[in-house]
Formats: sequence, C-alpha cells, structure tokens
Amino acid sequence: MRSASGGPRVLLRRLREVMAEQVSAQERLDKIVVLIAANMVAEVCSVYVLRVDNTLELYATEGLNRDAVHRTVLNTHEGLVGLVASEATPLNISDAQSHPAFAFRPETGEEIYNSFLGVPILRAGNTLGVLVVQNRARRTYVEEEVEALQTTAMVLAEMIASGELTALAPPGAEPAVRHSLRKVGAILSEGIALGHVVLHEPRVVITNYIAEDLPKEIKRLDAALTKLRADLDRMLERGDVADGGEHRDVLEAYRMFANDHGWSHKLHEAVATGLTAEAAVERVQSDTRARMLRSTDPYLRDRLHDLEDLGYRLMRQLVGQDHAPSREQLPDNAILIARAMGPAALLDYDRKRLRGLILEEGTANSHVAIVARALGIAALGEVPNAPGIADPGDPIIIDGTSGSIYVRPSTEIESAYAERVRFRARRRAQYSALRDLPTVTRDGQPVELLLNAGLTIDLPHIEDTGCAGIGLFRTELQFMVGQSLPRGSEQLALYRTVLDAADGKPVTFRTLDIGGDKALPYMETVVEENPALGWRAIRLGLDRPGLLRGQVRALLRAGGGRALRIMFPMISEVAEFDEAKLIVERELTYLRQHGHALPERIDVGTMVEVPALLYQLDELLKRVDFVSVGSNDLFQFLYAVDRGNAKVSERFDTLSAPILRALRDIIRKANAARRSASLCGEMASTPIGALALIALGYRSLSLSATGHGPVKAMILDLDARKAEAMLLPLLDAPAGSVSIRDALKDFAASEGLSL
Repeated sequence: MRSASGGPRVLLRRLREVMAEQVSAQERLDKIVVLIAANMVAEVCSVYVLRVDNTLELYATEGLNRDAVHRTVLNTHEGLVGLVASEATPLNISDAQSHPAFAFRPETGEEIYNSFLGVPILRAGNTLGVLVVQNRARRTYVEEEVEALQTTAMVLAEMIASGELTALAPPGAEPAVRHSLRKVGAILSEGIALGHVVLHEPRVVITNYIAEDLPKEIKRLDAALTKLRADLDRMLERGDVADGGEHRDVLEAYRMFANDHGWSHKLHEAVATGLTAEAAVERVQSDTRARMLRSTDPYLRDRLHDLEDLGYRLMRQLVGQDHAPSREQLPDNAILIARAMGPAALLDYDRKRLRGLILEEGTANSHVAIVARALGIAALGEVPNAPGIADPGDPIIIDGTSGSIYVRPSTEIESAYAERVRFRARRRAQYSALRDLPTVTRDGQPVELLLNAGLTIDLPHIEDTGCAGIGLFRTELQFMVGQSLPRGSEQLALYRTVLDAADGKPVTFRTLDIGGDKALPYMETVVEENPALGWRAIRLGLDRPGLLRGQVRALLRAGGGRALRIMFPMISEVAEFDEAKLIVERELTYLRQHGHALPERIDVGTMVEVPALLYQLDELLKRVDFVSVGSNDLFQFLYAVDRGNAKVSERFDTLSAPILRALRDIIRKANAARRSASLCGEMASTPIGALALIALGYRSLSLSATGHGPVKAMILDLDARKAEAMLLPLLDAPAGSVSIRDALKDFAASEGLSL
C-alpha cells in the first residue's frame, strides 16, 4: 500500500491523538483530512456528512478549494459521492470524470483530479456520510487502501454519532445521525406511546477501536473464533438438534459461516489495519448490514441475517458480554425494538413498564401482534433496519394510529403527542362512562360483549370494561411465559383465580393452542415447513393426551361448584371433537371417584377456524354446546395466506364477500340448531368489524379490552335492522362487484356511527 507515514496503524494512532485534543469540531475535522491525505499519498481528502434534509454537505477537505466547505451540497443520488452514499458501498475508479454519475461542481476545483476512491461512513448499517480521496494520476486504488479508508471511516462515524458536528450547522441542516427522524411502519397494535428505546438484542458497545498491540488483537480474534466454532459444534451435538430439522439447518448455516475462510480473512484484514478485534468485527458487520438493507433477494437477506447474528455472538464474546441484560430491568416507559420476535419473547418483559414495540419483521395478524394488543401496547412492524434507527435510551414516539415513529422527537412533536395521549385518556374516560349501560342497539337488540384474555394482568379489565364475561381465555400464555411446564397445581391456581375474578360471569377456557410460532422453550421443537397447518393445538393435545388430560383435570377442579366452559381449538373434523370430549368425560369420572367437587354445569364447545368444519356444521352442532369463530385463522386458511408473512398478509380484505358469506352461514346454522355462537377473533375488536358481524346476526362478540369502549359506543348508536338490510343484499351480489368495506363506511357516516 502506498504510504508516506507508516500505513493505517500509524494513521489510527495519530487519529486517536487528534480525537483527544481540546480543539473545535471543525479544527479536528480539518486535521483529520490532512492526516488521511498524507498517510494515503492522496492529493485530496474530503469528508461529506449526511444532513437531516437527506443531502450531503462538504464538511472538510484537504486539496479542494477550502471555500467550498459548508457551501457544496449534493443530493444523495447526485455525483459520485451521492452514488457511494445511496449504494452504501465503496467506489474505486481511475477516471472519475468519465463516470456517468460524475457531477461537476466548479466551486470545488476537483475537475483536475482523475482517480477517485469513496467509502461510506457507516454506523449500524446507516450511512452517515462519505469519505473520499482523489489523485491527479489515473490509478485504481489497491485493496489495502480501500480497507484503510473504510477503517478510518469507522472513527469518523463515531465522531459524527457523538453529535460533535451539530454545532457547525444551521437549524434544518444538522447531521442526520442524532437529529430527529421519522420512520413509517405497518400498524400491529393501535395506540400512542412515548418512551425510551430498549433493544431486544442490545447492541454491543465498543469502547476501544484502535489497537495498542496488534499481535494481541489477532490472538483475541482467533481465540474468540475458536470458541464460537466449538460452541456451535456442541449445540449441533445436542439431542434435540442432532435428529435434524430446520433449527439444525440454521445452526449448520451458522457453522458454515463461522468456518468460512472468506469471513475470517475479512476479520483478520480489518484487525491488520489497526483495529481492535471487536472493532474489526463491527467493521465487517456494518458492511454486511448495509448490504442486507439494500438486498431484495429474500434468500440473500436471510443469509446476511445469519451472518449478522453470528457477528453479534462473536462481538459479545470479545467484550465479555455473553448474555443480554435482564429483561426485567426495563426503564419506565420502555419502547422495545427488535428485528423479529415471537410472542413468548415479548411476554418475558416486565409488562408494567413496556409501552410499545417496533419490529423489522411482523404483521398485524401474527401472534406477537395479538399478544401486543392483549397487553395494550402500541406496536408497529415492517420497519426497515429497526434495530439501527435509534440507540438505547433515545426518546421515541410510536403512533399506532398512523404508523409513524419519531426518533429523538422535537419539543413541538413531543408536546403535540403528549396532548394526544391526554385526549385519548379523556376519550377512554368517556367510554368508561358507558361501562354500566346495557349493550343494546338503538332498535333494542342486545349484544353480549366479552373479553379476550390470557394473563392475570388482563383480569382487572373485567371490571374496567364492564364486560359480560371472558369469551376467550388463552391458556397457552401461562405455558409460554414460564421456563418449565406448569405443574397441575399451578394451572389449577390460575384457573381458580380467573373464575374468582369473573365473579360468576361466564369464562370460556380454550385448551392449549401451542405449536406453529407459539413454541414452548422447554419442549422439543418440531420444525415443519408449514407450521400453521401442522402439529398444533388439538392435534398436539390428542397426540400427547397426558398434556391435555392434565389441563382438563385442572380446569374441572377449578370449576368445582360453578359453571365451566371448555373450548377446543383447531378442530378440523367431528371425530376430533368427539375424542377430545371423551377426555373431559373420563376426567370427570376420575374426579368423581376421588371425591372432588364437580362443576355445577359444563359446556363444551369448539373453535370454528378450519374451513373443513364449515361443511360439517350440521353434525358438529348436534354435539357441541357452543361454537366460537376464530376469525384470524379462518381467514388465513380461507385465503391460503400466511398471516405472518408481510408480503401476502394484506392481499385480502377481512370484510370481503367470501369471508362474510362464511360467517353468515355459521351464525345461521348455529341459530337454527339453537346453539350459541360468538366470534373471538381480532375482527370483533374494531367498530367496523363489529358492525359487519352484528349485521350478519352475531349477538355475542369477544374482543380486546382496548376495543370495548369504541365498539360499545358504536353499538349504542346502531340500528341493527337497518345495518342488516344494507349488508345482506351486498353478499348476494357478484363477488368483487362492490366494496363492502366502503359500503359499511358510508352506512356508518350516514348513521352518525363512529368507526
């Protein structure tokens, strides 16, 4: 590598000295570009910083016209510098002016320079600016020079991220890194949350970037790589992994990357430029993350995610941070940010302090979104590079009504949202005033509003909402939050607590619905290509009858002396219900023989969520005491759409004719058979969904606590017969000929209903 002063290691040492000097930010930056130019034998070295208005401003230069500093501003797609910023990859060319992206800026005087090397200044995958060197002679910079410039850019990234340069800019043109920014995501759970950032997988904090002893850093890196590979080997030899499956495939991919000579070579090259071992991993990680953000190939993105996860493991080893901080130690008003998360992981957190959730992946119908709604926290998904948009502790606002995220919001925005929170609180107070009013439509139709619940923290909502009871108690949540299988005594205690809290109001307990994305951490994971269609819910319970029997016994004992309702999920044929009900009868016999108090009344029913059951309703309704429509799964199965897949989950409308026709058939057959029927899916939790259901004939809805106020307010103003007269003819029209959603909105507007 060409160098006038000892190569990159000497440069890094001198940069560290400059960073420690008590000088102004501009003086420090001016000294840095002089050092880089001298070290790389470059006639020009320039630093461009990304501003909040998404432009690139020349902040310092050695070799170009100094008067152009803070005057030259480029769009992020303008010129060679803009190309480096937008692509987040180095650009190395010998004839800059012949490149189609070259933009002539006469104030800089750069037209006499031919060779151009530009590298993005990256942090957490985000571009903060561009570092450039240029020469008159036409030459292509060698790989070692590119590596050296990328390494130097890391130091500049930390300087920019520190906020040191903010004082150099007028309002509206500050560096983008620490300024307010707005992002947009898909709404998973409505609500507004003001709080501070907590990363689900905390970013590794590197305090020392520049190596003091290079051989020592090489040894540290090699030792960490050896330990990482050994850990993966041990994980692959574990009994629950050795038999194969997708989880083994993931670990095999990790092991392949961990042993990849190319990855190891890049890490060693980064150390050789003068970085500490952990800083070298971060350098390679930042490049990986930038590539991942710009990749449209799903397979490549998955592999880059694997490589990123592996890099985090390696960095945690190097800094001695093998484990994330305790999830119980949250700050007040925590806003959790993660790339992806399952419902069990979310339930690990202290729910009293958790206010919001932001995910890079995740859809409105995924189970983690359902749990977020049950917890009453605002949540957004499909936020690109979510873990990289903010640092831990940053103030942040989630608007779960518009899908907006405000990172480090201005005082004006924070004040505006604080007022919105106060307004929503006043609105909730207005809904609370309706709590004790009978839920009856304007034309005298009573509607039963029940509560969806699953945790003891949900139980105060029985009183808060004035609901008629619990229409769906998700028993699997107790299994998901624990570190081991709940004992029978623990299940019994929970079910008694729930029935006590209901104080005579009906409670419908749904038996375990585990499997799919609701895996239990202490049970062997069965990996399937289509888990939503696989071994889950009642299928797992009937194949593992000991698990189901234990739960049914606990439910029956908890219901001793009072009414009890048990509901089975994922029933796909009548024979499955018969087999499950037989378990209830056997457990009743057992308890009777052992002198236990029995429930005064037992109603046994089933979820209607598998389309095959639609064609067995006549037979089923002769056997069950009640049915409850699980609209979330029924809709995804009817449309063959994975509700957890963002690419397809929004391709169908839950208020379309095919879905509403199926719901109409269910309620008509249930009424004809004199069996009670309710709907406990997310559809019932929105006023427009409840409007459609009441128009179809449903008079029992089970919904989230947050949905009770808005839905009840709508019902009290609704003329159910007029809604029925409006909706039913639309279902007989050719599918797709009219938007039923728009028709419902128009009807609501004409009737003065708030949706």
